[in-house]
Amino acid sequence: MEEKKTWDLVSIASIPLVMTLGNSMLIPVLPAIEKELNISALQVSMIITVYSIVAIICIPIAGYMSDRYGRKKIIIPSLIIAGIGGLISGFASWQIDDPYGIIIFGRLLQGLGAAGASPIVLPLVGDLFKQESEVSEGLGVIETSNTFGKVLSPILGALLASWVWFMPFFAFPIFCTISIFLMIFLVKTPPKTGAPLAFKDFLHSIKRIFKNEGRWLYAIFLIGCICMFVIFGVLFYLSTMLEEQHGIDGVKKGIILAIPLAALCLSSYVTGKGIGEEKIKMKWMTVIGLGLLTISVFSISFSKDIYVLLTALFASGIGIGIALPSLDALVTEGIAKEQRGTITSIYSSMRFAGVALGPPVFAVLMKASHFILFFTNTLVCIAALVTALVAVKPTEDE
Repeated sequence: MEEKKTWDLVSIASIPLVMTLGNSMLIPVLPAIEKELNISALQVSMIITVYSIVAIICIPIAGYMSDRYGRKKIIIPSLIIAGIGGLISGFASWQIDDPYGIIIFGRLLQGLGAAGASPIVLPLVGDLFKQESEVSEGLGVIETSNTFGKVLSPILGALLASWVWFMPFFAFPIFCTISIFLMIFLVKTPPKTGAPLAFKDFLHSIKRIFKNEGRWLYAIFLIGCICMFVIFGVLFYLSTMLEEQHGIDGVKKGIILAIPLAALCLSSYVTGKGIGEEKIKMKWMTVIGLGLLTISVFSISFSKDIYVLLTALFASGIGIGIALPSLDALVTEGIAKEQRGTITSIYSSMRFAGVALGPPVFAVLMKASHFILFFTNTLVCIAALVTALVAVKPTEDE
């Protein structure tokens, strides 16, 4: 990968890192926010949920706009909007006696900004590189950056909150500003060729894509959703268990939560470099990753031992890290450039849906029993594995 494109990729990779920090960094801070604002657990959970819901709704719209007007023209304003949202939430927390409603408004803006920034990264990588092997490697770097943000988030969030509880809100606009400058000065996107499709023609083209390619696209959307559902649900379970059963919280808890995410981060990078442009290999790497995830989740069903749990979570992180870059490459390289932004954005919406669903579903199942919780999720993982085997059938010339 040539040096110039390497700097492009580093700049682009800052976006998923920043957007992940903007949401996940607040997770270890939620108990402090609940106490400081004197609000309920449901109210404090909305600080996370509203971010994801707005992103899910707006991501496909942003994808279409990026196809029509250009990637940078959507990404940079979106980063500005996200940064403003962080400032609003931070100043409300600092200066207003009853800031909850304004914090929620600020988080809404952050979700809107995230919808127009992070998902468009995938098609932008596809635009920048001509060789499919470079696209796959670039997507591996993007997935690694995304996961590294998740690894860093609980630790950084806890450290910032140890200074003052609302400091993570103020840190986010600083990170956004760095990404904005990197995008402006270091990323040179290829010029758009031809006139953009009219909206009616665009809808017809999307309908045609799903008619011709729907079987494998729907499968990848479902698998991406399940991967995010499982990893975030399990992290929620681990966070709760560490605090309630082992009395571990703060930065120490953040470090333990980072263990499976670090495994995910490393395996994403290695997989992205290894899959090249071979679509058949992408499918089987997805199957291998999902198989490892299924075995890991199933093994947790029979033991509450903390060491068994952490070992299985480390293995599940490796499994998801193998699957995600392969899914990213399949959905990015299998779609024409003109519709790539919209299709990959729908894929990103499904991943956000998994993030949003994981913690509340796990919270409900945790009330039943440990075995029911993880056996049920084993069945979910099996569904993803079977879907990959049956419905994902790429050909090397597609």
